[in-house]
Amino acid sequence: MSDTNENDMGWNAVSDVGIVVAGGSEAVAAGIGILENGGNAADATAATIIALNITDHVQCSIGGEVPILIYDAKNDEVKAISGQGRAPLSQDAVDWYMENGIPGDGDMKMAPVPSVIDSCATILQQYGTCSFEDILAASLALLDKGSEVWHPKLAVTLRRMIEEEQMTVGSREDKIQAACDRFYGRNKERNDIAEELVEYYEERGGFLTREDLAAHKSVIEEPVSINYKGYEVFKCGPWTQGPFLCQALRILEGFDLQAMGHFSADYIHVVTESIKLAMADRDEHYADPEFVDVPIDALFSAEYTELRRELIDMQKASLEARPGDPQNMKALKEGGVFRPKVGGTTTCVIADRWGNVVSATPSANVPASPQDGGKAGVTFGNRLVSLNTCKGHPNVIEPGKRPSITLTPTLVMKDGKPIIAISVAGGDLQDQIALNLLLDLIDFDMTPKEAIKAPRFSTRHHQDGFSPNPDREKAFIKAGSLDLRDTIEESVQKELSDRDHDVTVSTWPMATPVILYIDPASGTFYGAGDPETGRHAAGLKE
Repeated sequence: MSDTNENDMGWNAVSDVGIVVAGGSEAVAAGIGILENGGNAADATAATIIALNITDHVQCSIGGEVPILIYDAKNDEVKAISGQGRAPLSQDAVDWYMENGIPGDGDMKMAPVPSVIDSCATILQQYGTCSFEDILAASLALLDKGSEVWHPKLAVTLRRMIEEEQMTVGSREDKIQAACDRFYGRNKERNDIAEELVEYYEERGGFLTREDLAAHKSVIEEPVSINYKGYEVFKCGPWTQGPFLCQALRILEGFDLQAMGHFSADYIHVVTESIKLAMADRDEHYADPEFVDVPIDALFSAEYTELRRELIDMQKASLEARPGDPQNMKALKEGGVFRPKVGGTTTCVIADRWGNVVSATPSANVPASPQDGGKAGVTFGNRLVSLNTCKGHPNVIEPGKRPSITLTPTLVMKDGKPIIAISVAGGDLQDQIALNLLLDLIDFDMTPKEAIKAPRFSTRHHQDGFSPNPDREKAFIKAGSLDLRDTIEESVQKELSDRDHDVTVSTWPMATPVILYIDPASGTFYGAGDPETGRHAAGLKE
């Protein structure tokens, strides 16, 4: 266990050798403890993620998901780990969804295959140095002193995985795989955990089977990226909403944001209008690229970006949903534009002394209805509602398909080295707030401490990322909306209202972000998490 405890932590930290910024303080301590004991950022990420599923439960769960971006210093490359579970493989199950809809409100049918265990195994095997036993120690201590009904049951599940790891002969990677296989039912002799999971699914009326568990794999993928003013911005692919951040930055390249002034009416207007255009493309085109040919290169291209940029009227807010047509290089998709009726996740960024950097976004949106996690103590999430039942839509539910999710970690490189990592909790707000923070850091030279406390703004002018409604126009949230933090000047609020923005002034902090910044000159790590939302940061001491 780490000597760092929650009393040592604040919302920001500085270190030359290692840093963890995440949600619950005990989860941050779990990650710092791994770094203190010689583990690297990948090891610390796995330890922090598992612990967050206890300290930040409801926002995330072992039965949920965790997309990850990692900069691997050894190979000098950024990779994405697809920590997202899939829809059931059964065509009969998918036919049921298409006929009846994808349910919410705590119905087990909304749960994808649990992906967290396999994601942690993948990052440990490919990039880490520790065992499952090492990274589970802090979480087991939390579970052993916990009071929730699922705590002791999950503790038993994790200890069975450690038992499998210890019994297996072979390399560290082989042992980790054996522990993971016991969870997912791929072990030829001991499949008790998987059997308990399926029993729980069946009791709650779900469709997931042993075959679904056994087939699950966290794919290591190439991320998508764009260059913004000399910064290389990396996101997970279009099975997340991440590429829309890249699209928004591409549009904003054509405007002099500094000349407009930080938090001026012009600045907030043009950023908001860029978000609207990029999110319209998200809603129209993004889906699991294993099932759909998503035109990422065209969406990021200079020609398409210029076509979209010209749609922005600096004096008037758009009240329409305006997806483009990147395949045919048209600013607007024929038949795609419509005028809508006005109408839980946690965070983790980590860096180590060897130059490895990780950004991860654990989630599950655990339903409010009581859950005991079944015999295995694994509560379930809702991420299948991020698919839909609209026939012909790229994101329509299909057997084994990943939903296009809102979860979206961010990594940024400059001059070939990592410089920024951001993780945000907040559903559809995640990349909107990440964009706020990136512009604070890049265009306005703010420090993480300054950026995390700066005013934020966002829009609900987009489809709900959690609505599976087959009528996608009905999934649209609120046309023309603009939510402004109350610390933005009243004169700016009025000017934006005069441009037809439907302004709401908010006293809440607008999502839950954490930031990691690496000073390129000194190599010092600076981390900050929003203190209003209970984020914590700790730096490793030399």
